[in-house]
Amino acid sequence: MARPSFSAVAELLKPITWFPPMWAFACGVVSSGVAPDGQWPLILPGILLAGPMVCATSQAVNDWFDRHVDAINEPERPIPSGRMPGRWGLYIAVLWTVLSLLVATALGPWGFVAAMLGLALAWAYSAPPLRLKENGWWGNAACGLSYEGLAWITGAAVMAGGAFPDSRSLLLALLYSLAAHGIMTLNDFKSVEGDRLMGVGSLPVRLGVGVAAYTACWVMIVPQVGVIALLAGWNLPWHAASVLALVLAQMKLMAYFVANPIERALKLSAFGVPLLVTGMMVAAFALRSTGG
Repeated sequence: MARPSFSAVAELLKPITWFPPMWAFACGVVSSGVAPDGQWPLILPGILLAGPMVCATSQAVNDWFDRHVDAINEPERPIPSGRMPGRWGLYIAVLWTVLSLLVATALGPWGFVAAMLGLALAWAYSAPPLRLKENGWWGNAACGLSYEGLAWITGAAVMAGGAFPDSRSLLLALLYSLAAHGIMTLNDFKSVEGDRLMGVGSLPVRLGVGVAAYTACWVMIVPQVGVIALLAGWNLPWHAASVLALVLAQMKLMAYFVANPIERALKLSAFGVPLLVTGMMVAAFALRSTGG
C-alpha cells in the first residue's frame, strides 16, 4: 500500500497553526504567578500537547473530513492532491488522537481531562454527525474555546498543582476565547467558493462577505475592550494602556481589511492577530504581577 511522504504528513499537521494554542498555554502558565523553576517537566509537555499534538490532530481531522471541500478551495493540499493516498489522512488523525492522550498523562488529571475535551471539540468541529463547522457561529466558538480558553486554563491549572484558576484568569481566558472566534472567521474568507458549493455555512457564506468582515472585527475588538476594562478595574493602568494601544493598532489594520476582505484577510491575520495575542501575554503578566 502506498504511503505518504514525511513532507505530506508535516503539511497535513500544519505546524503554522500550532502557535496560538501553545501561546495560550504559555499565557496560562504566566498568569498563574508560579515561578517556572522546577516546573519544566510540566510546562514542556503542556506546550507539546497544545500545539504539535492536539492542534495537529484537529488539522488532520479537518483535512480528512474536508477533503471534498479542499478539492475546490485548495486542491494542492495533501489529500485532494493524492500525496496523502488512500485513508492515510484518517489513520494519522486517529493515531495523533491516541498519542495526544498519552502525552496528556504527564500533566496529571487536569491535563488529561483538558486534552480529552480539546480532542472531542476537534472531532466535533469537522466530523459528522455534529460537524460544527457547518455553522460558522458554533464551529468558530468551538475552535476559539479549544485554541485559546482551554489552553490558557490548562496552563494555569497545571502550574497551580491542579487547582482551578481564579476568577480573574477564567474571565481573561473566556474573553480571549471570544476574540478568537473572530480570528477563526478570518480563515474562512479564503474558502468562500468551496464552502458555498459544499454546504459549509461559514460566516462569510451565511452573512455575506462584507457583513462577515465587520462581524469578525467587532468580535475581535469587543472582548479586548472588556480586557482593558478589567485590567483598569484591577488597578493595573499600565497593562490596560498597553492592551489599548495594541487594540488601536488592530483597528487601523481592520479598516484596511474591510475594504476588501477576500484579498486582505490574510494580511489582517498576519499583522493584526500577533497584536491581539501580544495583548494576551500582557494580560497574563498583569495577573502575575498581582500574584496570579
